[in-house]
Amino acid sequence: MINENQIEEALGSLFENIKFSSEPSGLYDPLRYMIGIGGKRVRPRLCLISYSLFKDDFDEKILEPAAALEVFHSFTLIHDDIMDNSDMRRGVPTVCRKWNENTAIISGDVMMIDSYKRIAKAPAEVLPQVMELFTETAAQVCEGQQYDMEFENEKVVDMDAYMKMIGLKTAVLIACSAELGAIIAGAGKRSCELLYKFGYDLGLAFQITDDYLDTYGDPAVFGKKIGGDIINNKKTWLLTKALEKGAELESSGAIDPKFGKASLLRIMEMKASNEADKAEKIAKVKEIYEALGIDEDVKYEIIKLHAQAMSYAGMIGLSKVRYEMLHRYADRLLARNK
Repeated sequence: MINENQIEEALGSLFENIKFSSEPSGLYDPLRYMIGIGGKRVRPRLCLISYSLFKDDFDEKILEPAAALEVFHSFTLIHDDIMDNSDMRRGVPTVCRKWNENTAIISGDVMMIDSYKRIAKAPAEVLPQVMELFTETAAQVCEGQQYDMEFENEKVVDMDAYMKMIGLKTAVLIACSAELGAIIAGAGKRSCELLYKFGYDLGLAFQITDDYLDTYGDPAVFGKKIGGDIINNKKTWLLTKALEKGAELESSGAIDPKFGKASLLRIMEMKASNEADKAEKIAKVKEIYEALGIDEDVKYEIIKLHAQAMSYAGMIGLSKVRYEMLHRYADRLLARNK
């Protein structure tokens, strides 16, 4: 059986030795930079874990498809940072700041192309299935990003719409990672489908954890300033829940109006052009979140989605050792502070 130490060694070797073209350096240096600044390797790790559920030894044919997942994810981050006008990523300058936006656009494009070169190295017998899954997932991620941008122009987004957006933007790629490893390992259709569902619910929980950390994380650990979502009125699980819950409690007279939906909407309209204004806006929104119990609600939602994910894992019929490996992955993914 492939154990977790072997998976870590495979990941370390894979990304230490990953190669991109050397010239023109202005195009490919940002790719090396993005891979070099690390990250949690959430997606390739899950792919290798999923593969190991059905195989006892690594075959080199799984490694390039696993790398493709990280390369594709890094492409989305480069473009996200342009759209979000972000200065920092993983504690260092974003590509669009270290170079410029035009470089970030074209380097992101070639990074996406590189991910397809790697995914195409999947075994020939499963390549059509792998390409269909990966291509559909890539389109869905773009759909999710579009919804995310459109939501910036909406004052209020309901929870169903929010969950659909993060399902597309974040969860489908984690779900794809889980299913991809199983497909390449030769797992049956039902096992592949269950692992996709496992990854999808875990992906939802992962994004909601990210929302939580943006408001309540430690900036020294999180790698960027806390409260950016609040300052930019970004639609997060916390804001969506606060607007819904605030409206409900306000209409029933169960809460002071200063903590209701109308008050929260007014605070969202606050200008935050300097550091003092930003700090005030963050503090006011957090005060409403805590009055409504949003800080506890979000933790419960993460726990619920984790449980749902593990219920799908439990249906696969894995040995205890292999089920526990999936369980540890899920626990570590969500018990994070960055």
